[in-house]
Amino acid sequence: MRIDKLLANVGFGTRKEVKKLLKTGVVHVDGEPVKDGKYHVKLDEQSVTVHGESVEYKPYIYLMLNKPKGVISATEDNQHETVIDLLAFEHAVYEPFPVGRLDKDTEGFLILTNDGKLSHELMSPKKHVDKTYAATVRGEVTEEDVQKFKEGVELDDGYVTKPGHLVIREAGPISEIELTITEGKFHQVKRMFQAVGKKVLELKRISIGPLELDSNLRLGEYREMTEEEIEILRNSK
Repeated sequence: MRIDKLLANVGFGTRKEVKKLLKTGVVHVDGEPVKDGKYHVKLDEQSVTVHGESVEYKPYIYLMLNKPKGVISATEDNQHETVIDLLAFEHAVYEPFPVGRLDKDTEGFLILTNDGKLSHELMSPKKHVDKTYAATVRGEVTEEDVQKFKEGVELDDGYVTKPGHLVIREAGPISEIELTITEGKFHQVKRMFQAVGKKVLELKRISIGPLELDSNLRLGEYREMTEEEIEILRNSK
């Protein structure tokens, strides 16, 4: 990897700022000063230091984001703010992408990573990874709905969903529920309630597999995931 990209990736600033840093001679590779940003470092063989401090490079980044409404689950868009726009430079330079998607008007837990293998495992229909949502629904959600969701409901295009686990938190003209599903069809949660004559008013994803959204993250905030959390996701089935 080019030395300027490496230093930018680990938080030493923009490419322009890194270029100035290199000119000062404080960046060393295997003990020798390097001033050319185009210099290629062999990450698995060479050691890099800045001001005598060792530089640790990680190939992958894993972020937990509490996605707000109005932001789309994409890496770039000419018209709308994307989840990548919410990231600080030091994280954006790793070029992460959203694992799956949340609708523009849906909030909650979204994973961003540049680890394609983990992304594929989490999204693969064969893995059946649970995703749990909290929703506010117009219409009284009943035990009959719970049973229908358990059996799978037919959507407007004729597709019958895999079983969903519906929990009623509060029933009434406006109901509060939690729903766990293993699929991610387009607008699936909204369409499942539409199939039983209800309308989703508010929707938030609160967990992926056994991993819950960090309650300390406010809307629009994110953090790097811990090694333990990453392992939990890897072992999700």
